[in-house]
Amino acid sequence: MAQQPEGPSVRLLRVGEQVRHILSDILQRGDVHDDVLAKHVVSVTEVRMSPDLRHATIFIKSLLGQDEDAVLKALRTNTAYIQRAVANRMTLKYAAKLKFLADDSFDEGSHIDKLLRQPKVAQDLVKDEGED
Repeated sequence: MAQQPEGPSVRLLRVGEQVRHILSDILQRGDVHDDVLAKHVVSVTEVRMSPDLRHATIFIKSLLGQDEDAVLKALRTNTAYIQRAVANRMTLKYAAKLKFLADDSFDEGSHIDKLLRQPKVAQDLVKDEGED
């Protein structure tokens, strides 16, 4: 009996990337008529599709993290319009339900970097390198 592959399938990744590109294009061109979205540059950092392709979780980051709560609220307010716009440009049987979340991975990376730069941790890292 074959084992199930770990992680998302190639198709899920491909569809997620296609949705990401379409969303980025829609936001960049200003297709969503919203004052908050018009004032902010929004990056779509990742799209995770559900196995049945009916749900998409979209991770976004506003430029410099400015007014991220307001940007998320604007995206959520305009979700129906955005879903239709994405569905019209896709060739899937069903239009995916979109869910917008803030992408905190950049903040986590900065936090880890900050921890690694602390004198006590840096001292331990130098000791570990000397033991090789």
